[in-house]
Amino acid sequence: MLEENFAFCPYCGEQISILLDTSLQQQKYIEDCEVCCRPITVLIDIEQDGEHHLQLLQENDVG
Repeated sequence: MLEENFAFCPYCGEQISILLDTSLQQQKYIEDCEVCCRPITVLIDIEQDGEHHLQLLQENDVG
């Protein structure tokens, strides 16, 4: 199931839409900002109770 969430781009600061696949507990992928087109690393952790933690990082901030 997909759930729409909103967060702020770590580059331009604009609010963007992120789709969460709630069937997966952990996700890590790169998605371009829909405003400035720069690559954002998306980190998602979904807990068993359905609570989610979403983190957007600049491409070079990920180790």
